Amino acid sequence: MANDIAAMSFEEALAELETIVRQLENGQGKLDDSIQAYERGAELKKHCETKLKEAKAKVEKISLNADGVATAQPVDVE
Repeated sequence: MANDIAAMSFEEALAELETIVRQLENGQGKLDDSIQAYERGAELKKHCETKLKEAKAKVEKISLNADGVATAQPVDVE
């Protein structure tokens, strides 16, 4: 199960997580199914958080130096 989540894009994982949340909020499924859905949702949430952290790490701060030349520096995301 975790392997298929690892291969998902952020958007795919978020869409599935939203579906799981709606199903759990509806509350009409069997308890065992709800527990499995909750566990998968937790893994999807973790995956989305990791993808967001990776994206933030790629964002660069662009600034001009004294000569007017643009330089890029990684943004501190912590």
